[in-house]
Amino acid sequence: MSLLQLTPTEARVIAVLAEKEKTVPDSYPMSLNAILTGCNQKTSRDPVMEVTETDALNAIDTLKSHTLVLETFGNRVTRYGHNIGRVLNLPTPATAIVVTLMLRGHQTAAELRANCERLYRFADVSSIEAFLDELSQRADGPLVKLMPRAPGAREARWAHLLCGTPVAAAQEATHAPSGGAGALAERVSVLEEQVAQLSAELARIAGELGIARARELE
Repeated sequence: MSLLQLTPTEARVIAVLAEKEKTVPDSYPMSLNAILTGCNQKTSRDPVMEVTETDALNAIDTLKSHTLVLETFGNRVTRYGHNIGRVLNLPTPATAIVVTLMLRGHQTAAELRANCERLYRFADVSSIEAFLDELSQRADGPLVKLMPRAPGAREARWAHLLCGTPVAAAQEATHAPSGGAGALAERVSVLEEQVAQLSAELARIAGELGIARARELE
């Protein structure tokens, strides 16, 4: 089949369905609300998106026309499953790679191996590189592409091609735009929260050991 061209929202919806099938199988097939939650996650997503219910329904309709999404019913709620592996003729390891690229943006082979862990466990980096090479040389249209190494980056990163020709990731570009700054700010916020939690835990442990009291007596 010819290579599909999806919108970013369509790619996010199908990738969320494929991800959640593996990570939360009890809630799969998924309701529309669950799909929205997965699409708009603030973690493990690049870029972070704000998909509305209308956006998701429009994306689902298009994906259904390509048989990438299948509709079922359960407990009077419409539920949706994916069919990406069969439609694109992908084995499970290759599906995990494509889905992870759609969810997390450009990644090195080593980053992909780590981020694919919950979808498929690759033995080593060379094994994922072999699948990446196959996906980039498919006779019916490549699904991934190795991007030029960005200035200052140690390794080149891979991108998927289901949304057309990819551009350099914001975080890799020299003088990153506001999107890159936003990602950095989010990471700093997470780190600050972790430091606060560790400080509180340390204070609790110190109190239990009487360290604070001992210092007061000095």
